[in-house]
Amino acid sequence: MASGDVFLEAEWRFLVMLNFEVTPGLLLRVVPPGTELDRWNEKVFISLVGFRFLKTKVWGIPFPFHRDFDEVNLRFYVRRLEGNESRRGVVFIKEIVPRWLIAAVARSVYNENYVALPMAHKIDRNVDSGLVVQYGWRSKSGWNGVNLSVSGSPVAPVEGSHEQFITEHYWGYAAQKSGGCLEYQVAHPPWKVWSGQVANIEGDMSELYGPELAAAIGGGPVSAFLAEGSEVVVHRGRKL
Repeated sequence: MASGDVFLEAEWRFLVMLNFEVTPGLLLRVVPPGTELDRWNEKVFISLVGFRFLKTKVWGIPFPFHRDFDEVNLRFYVRRLEGNESRRGVVFIKEIVPRWLIAAVARSVYNENYVALPMAHKIDRNVDSGLVVQYGWRSKSGWNGVNLSVSGSPVAPVEGSHEQFITEHYWGYAAQKSGGCLEYQVAHPPWKVWSGQVANIEGDMSELYGPELAAAIGGGPVSAFLAEGSEVVVHRGRKL
């Protein structure tokens, strides 16, 4: 895609990725038209992801007070065949950001399910105990959050690994109110990851995600890791 197709430029850093195996039936009703569920070892996953959005520019413009912020999203994975290319992508069930303007623009441009809530983060570095990353958001029921501790150094995911499957989806898909779906490219280099040692989820997940997804999350992640992140370019979408 040409540079004129760029919608957003930013850095995504310190990505906490908590992953849960679910039954396909839990997601089939929200799979965008023209895509199908993507699987790793015949298993279907959702991920609860928190990260830092930094140095953000929209249409090349750095908007004051909207450059650095947190995001937490719940997502799952799909694929779509474009000629001989299998495009592996992400579908967002819900995305939380701290500013209403960010949520409003994302809903307007992509029809993504964004909500604006008070948020906070904490990143602790310790030579002995490693790195602890926390993201929190406040809903009607109080504060909720995801926490992950890691140690050592990040490494590139092994080819064909679960970590590579989760981190290397370079397309986004969003169902549209008028029918069909929007496809957009998300460009970034492969990320190195730390394997998680201790992962915690706090709060009432059913308030935002409903009882079925909350139950899947409540069972605990089957994997947890921290991706270092990178510069990211999100391109304008096209209607399928």
